Amino acid sequence: MRIVQLLPELNEGGVERGTVELSRELVKLGHKSIVISAGGKLQEHIEKEGGKHIQFDVCSKNPLTVLPRVMQLRNVFKELKPDIIHARSRVPAWLAYLANRSLHIPFVTTVHGFNSVSFYSKIMTMGDHVVCVSNAVKTYIQKHYRTPEDKITVIPRGIDLVKFNPKNIDHDFIKQFSKQYGLEGRFVVSVVGRITQLKDHQTFIRAIALLKQENPKIAGLIVGGVHEDKQDYFDGLKKLVGQLGADENIIFTGSQDKVAEIYALSNVVVSSSKKPESFGRSVAEALALNTPVVATAHGGVLDIIIEGGNGFFYPAEESEMLAQKIGQCKDLKFDGFAYIEKNFSLEQMVDKTFKVYIKALCND
Repeated sequence: MRIVQLLPELNEGGVERGTVELSRELVKLGHKSIVISAGGKLQEHIEKEGGKHIQFDVCSKNPLTVLPRVMQLRNVFKELKPDIIHARSRVPAWLAYLANRSLHIPFVTTVHGFNSVSFYSKIMTMGDHVVCVSNAVKTYIQKHYRTPEDKITVIPRGIDLVKFNPKNIDHDFIKQFSKQYGLEGRFVVSVVGRITQLKDHQTFIRAIALLKQENPKIAGLIVGGVHEDKQDYFDGLKKLVGQLGADENIIFTGSQDKVAEIYALSNVVVSSSKKPESFGRSVAEALALNTPVVATAHGGVLDIIIEGGNGFFYPAEESEMLAQKIGQCKDLKFDGFAYIEKNFSLEQMVDKTFKVYIKALCND
């Protein structure tokens, strides 16, 4: 089977990682995988892992260039002769939908998030079949677009269980990292992700400041890079740490490549997003490494965390409740790897996605 996936760019992010992983797994299964995007640092992984990347402007929102790009993309489709077109974002979906009108190639879309409700966003529900990354996203599109039940399949993002496997952890890195940041013998609570207001690091910092009253050695790791337009926000976080007297307890590590190892060395991982996340990949990855997670009680994480089993929920921006739930995690015992393997593995994501492709072909 020939599958074409389209997305704006191939840089950081869950959509990008999912596209690259699906491409790799499709190639392993003997299929032809083609990814169309405006390029990016993950582009080389597509080619290196046996897929084909076509650089094309499916990113620009300039309405003046839509028609020529649609015509060019139609010619690309004619040459490639794909069995399936799979769009993962709104601009690529519109371009692919319009280019495909005379070609009638089965068209699949994946709704990765809670896009603003508009005609522009509606395109993500106009595939012959629509994939949602969580039940929360499914409920959202059914509420706002009345998407038929039989047209939707919920497929959680798959977790790479080679990378996020307790048996494959780089213990030398953990030893070196722990020494570098003075983590030996401390209760480590981590929040991982880009430094942005939506991640609500303020509530995390306040919770750690509360917990240090009982445990002065607690360490709150904030792991993530700072984009230049977020520098003022980052400076505000550091100021808050000083105001709360938590300079010895809050550690900013910057961006880290060894994310699995960060989860593994942590006693608790926190997902403190103010707004609902469509899935919550970091939550599932942490659980795979047998680390309990405390998360805000909304969005896709509701599908992942078992309250009181492998983690807890708390109301957004409630630092006292977050502190309480972090403390309760000390008593949790669970086999997170087996749980993620059964419910959120990359293998099950690929299998369910391929079944959607077959269904779209049969309905053609």
